[in-house]
Amino acid sequence: MEVKINREIREYTESVFFGLSLRQCAFSALAILAAIGLYFLLAPLNLGIEMLSWMCILGAAPFAALGFVTYHGMTAEQFIWAWVKSELLTPKRLIYTPQNLYHALLSSPVREKRSRSKTAKADEVVSADV
Repeated sequence: MEVKINREIREYTESVFFGLSLRQCAFSALAILAAIGLYFLLAPLNLGIEMLSWMCILGAAPFAALGFVTYHGMTAEQFIWAWVKSELLTPKRLIYTPQNLYHALLSSPVREKRSRSKTAKADEVVSADV
């Protein structure tokens, strides 16, 4: 007996606050803290309220985005860690070297040995006929 389950069940997340998961709430709180921190840090520079608000939005956007991003089933932190491991910790230089199998078979030592013996026999036959 087989029970069929929809694929959407894998994408289920429990909502904690305003329909957001705990992870999304935590990153939203980090985005709010980043915006507040940038406001108090940049307010003494007298940039103007419009410029200051844009700086706060741009500073908070990466933190907010990290809470909602998934790539190939990985969260943002998992994806960043996988990228760091593959690109920085274990870098590999991949070099493509094509191989001509036909040429390799024709120039193999066994093949050359056979062809030399055939030409030697052919030379013997030709010299015997003369």
